[in-house]
Amino acid sequence: MKARIILLAVLFWVAISDGRADWVPTNGPGTFESVIVFAVSGPNLFAGIEGGGVYLSPNNGTSWTAVNTGLTDGYVRSLAFSGPNLFAGTEIAGVFLSTNNGASWTEVNNGITNTSAYALAVSGTNIFAGGFGGVYRSTNNGTLWTAVNTGLNNSVFALAVSGTNIFAGTFVGVFLSTNNGASWTASGLPTSNVMSFAVSGTNLFAGTQSEGAYLSTNNGTSWNQINNGLPSGTAVLDLAVSGTNLFAGTEGDGVYLSANNGTSWTDASTGLTATTVYALAVSGTNLFAGTLFDGAWRRPLSEITSVTMLSTDVPAHFKLDQNYPNPFNPATTIQFQIVKTGFVSLKVLDVLGREVATLLNEEKSPGSYSVHWDATNVGSGTYFYKLESNGLRETKKTVLTK
Repeated sequence: MKARIILLAVLFWVAISDGRADWVPTNGPGTFESVIVFAVSGPNLFAGIEGGGVYLSPNNGTSWTAVNTGLTDGYVRSLAFSGPNLFAGTEIAGVFLSTNNGASWTEVNNGITNTSAYALAVSGTNIFAGGFGGVYRSTNNGTLWTAVNTGLNNSVFALAVSGTNIFAGTFVGVFLSTNNGASWTASGLPTSNVMSFAVSGTNLFAGTQSEGAYLSTNNGTSWNQINNGLPSGTAVLDLAVSGTNLFAGTEGDGVYLSANNGTSWTDASTGLTATTVYALAVSGTNLFAGTLFDGAWRRPLSEITSVTMLSTDVPAHFKLDQNYPNPFNPATTIQFQIVKTGFVSLKVLDVLGREVATLLNEEKSPGSYSVHWDATNVGSGTYFYKLESNGLRETKKTVLTK
């Protein structure tokens, strides 16, 4: 225990000394407990614990309180809000409802015959619960559930809502319902064990047990594998979206970030000693990771997502500044200015012109920006970073020393 305290103190000192904030463990739900799922409502962050029920933090993980009155199964697999109502899906005892932020819970299983609830999703007044019994739907806040499994004869471990479409992730791929679960059809991802979903606009992302991540831009009709930068064969256990940034929690490989819809990924695990990440959640200005045996961790989004707008004043010139520090190890900051709204690309290349990282690949308005590049998993050497926008480009050299 003493060694652990010393290690955390050293990690904190390193983060302060280079102006960065790496991952830090929060004060709960418990140092050696596994966090399976998160849910966010305003300033409140809820965590579902392996065997520990539900915990609530109203202050970004500074403190946690167990909120389990009436919750008879401590193995919480899913959490979802429907308005002010919080639903919890459990391993064997089905679905529970809290109308008071977890202060008390009521079992709501009328109509559910297989009471495993690994996934929950909300679409308007419809609440969906998925598990070994397929999918159940309630239109009255859990008072009554109806099995909705026509065309779906598989266990469900992930659910997602995109407009009027409901997606179910199973051990034999993704299924789609366009009629609130009345019927299901297999999508174009038929073979992967689907563990997680994330929706960003018209993009649907799926995390799988052994094949990394996939992207569909046409409601599941076709899928593209998006694993550039992800460890080979990694399991993507959870996905989270913050603006144009996509995060992946993996089994044994920590947290990864993509700022370009999965075209490329970078490791965002600096300071995270727990490498299996079951759950991710964006709450306020922080990203939270729920881990195996090591509780909940927190890191500021600004330190992971890289891009910060420094000024909205329109600059006189298109400009790319020299990074600082330079040389650097393992992180550096790049600042630039653009004078017109447009698509901005900022990429890092090696001496052979091969792309190492995509730091920015999206539309930006005029102003001054700062970009953080964490090169923890990049080897020592000379690199070039190239800025392009509105037909203008500029390139500068930097040196990574390890």
